[in-house]
Amino acid sequence: MAAPILSYEGLSLHQGSGWLFSDLDLTIGDRDRLALIGRNGAGKTTLLKLIAGKIEADKGTRSQRPGLNIVMLEQDPFFTGFDTLMDFALSGPDAPPRHEVESIAGQLGIDMDRPAESASGGERRRAALARALAQDPHLLLLDEPTNHLDLAAIDWLESWLNRFKGAFVVISHDRTFLTRLTRSTWWIERTILRRKDVGFGGYEAWEDEVFAEEARVAAKMDAQLKIEAHWLARGVTARRKRNQGRLAKLYEMRAQRAAMLSPQGIAKMQLASDGVKTKSVITADKVSKWFGDRPIIKDFSLRIQRGDRIGIVGSNGAGKTTLLKLLTGELEPDEGKITLAKTLSGVMIDQQRSLLSPEKKLRDVLAEGGDWVDVRGVRKHVQGYLKDFLFDPDLVDARVGTLSGGERSRLLLAREFARFSNLLVLDEPTNDLDLETLDLLQEVIADYDGTVLIVSHDRDFLDRTVTVTLGLDGSGKVDIVAGGYADWQKQRQKPTAAPVKAAKSAEPAPAAAPSKPQKAKLTYKDQRDYELLPARVEELSAQIARDEALLADPALYTRDPARFAALTKAIDTARAEKDAAEERWLELAELVEG
Repeated sequence: MAAPILSYEGLSLHQGSGWLFSDLDLTIGDRDRLALIGRNGAGKTTLLKLIAGKIEADKGTRSQRPGLNIVMLEQDPFFTGFDTLMDFALSGPDAPPRHEVESIAGQLGIDMDRPAESASGGERRRAALARALAQDPHLLLLDEPTNHLDLAAIDWLESWLNRFKGAFVVISHDRTFLTRLTRSTWWIERTILRRKDVGFGGYEAWEDEVFAEEARVAAKMDAQLKIEAHWLARGVTARRKRNQGRLAKLYEMRAQRAAMLSPQGIAKMQLASDGVKTKSVITADKVSKWFGDRPIIKDFSLRIQRGDRIGIVGSNGAGKTTLLKLLTGELEPDEGKITLAKTLSGVMIDQQRSLLSPEKKLRDVLAEGGDWVDVRGVRKHVQGYLKDFLFDPDLVDARVGTLSGGERSRLLLAREFARFSNLLVLDEPTNDLDLETLDLLQEVIADYDGTVLIVSHDRDFLDRTVTVTLGLDGSGKVDIVAGGYADWQKQRQKPTAAPVKAAKSAEPAPAAAPSKPQKAKLTYKDQRDYELLPARVEELSAQIARDEALLADPALYTRDPARFAALTKAIDTARAEKDAAEERWLELAELVEG
């Protein structure tokens, strides 16, 4: 085995009133692709800074290969004091060559002459990426690299990292990104660092195994306090089991929506007439919006009903925010009409964590200093509500300023979800959230009894939450697809259907009232397939992710060509079975729903 390029023995770091890390041993090989996983506040970013040499450990021995070039992409790079993005990229003693920065910036589509002060979050993130990648690192440390990037930039970064000859460690909430790129996992949990040579595709199964073993040990010891310390772990495991049922419900909702789409699948959505007046919350009728001579939204018609979960996707600048503002009434269309239900009461959750006063206590933020929170009409004790959002209840009197960025985002979610509303608007809600909080957010969205609008670049999150995806390509056209991000991608890859003869009226009104459909009686086999296929789809997805993580090893083909061929065949077989299972379930769902 080749010698590691960097290692720590007995790494310990004291923070606040206790040890953040204690006696950690870690090694990094020259081609490692490591996912760094852990709850917000567990110390992921701090560990990257220790590896980068930006902070010193209190204890431990560090060894590294002479001449090792370590580059860290920080989550929030410091742009103050720089006139342009290029000035930022060329700053510091280890500044990269200008031509390298320009080359990468060109591929990322970023103008490095943009003033740094007025640059958007996405532009700053691309500039920081250009600076980091142009430094020719041997070890690349990436802290939430996909934050603020659009889908095209994420695809480009994935491709670059797949070709990268060095090692990298990445912190990310983007499950798809992690699954495609990583081959080993570091997991920080309660000051302990565990490593398993399996990519993120196999992480959740590993995590469940560890928690199950700890629960068995705790039960044998009859140590109630130790069992109580696992409330979060048990909650995560239980949540995953509950989400199997929610996934089946989501598939069912998507099947209902698929039946409402027009024949070409992209023009507009028709709703059944039963109760449509009370169910419709937002109606867009032939809406267009222009910025100068450029069409942002063109001839868009859609009726959104109560309970819909709408995802909005597209590249930066394609018009996602414009469409969101149109649908919520914040922006008036140039043509057409937007009608909002009179009873609509919305809450918008965006990246406002900086507005939380660092001096306030968590009790102040949630309960105005008291002991009780009014959660959409239901009274809950503030400590119990904190626990619902994965906080230690004892933190009720902690200051906001002591929380990590991800914890502040989670606190903001807790505050906003408590407010009464029947429309929830989420603008890039997954930024800075850990994976457990993302699971919680998916659960809360699934249980929310109102309508949800989500703008996000997180592909996995969209696949797990939305019933309808609105896809923008920048030309003004809006694709309307029943399902999540993956369904939109499939729709885009299909050959264009033959034009369908237009109806006399383009009104987004419901179709004429049909007679009430009779639900089909399923055979025993049909009923079993209907009940079991969602779990099988999840199982196949996990299998594909695990095999793809193994196949990502660039040395595998040379080392073991038979294994490479077997994995390739297994992935193709599993994908075919998954596609068939999804199609079969959708057919059965249509029968069940009449």
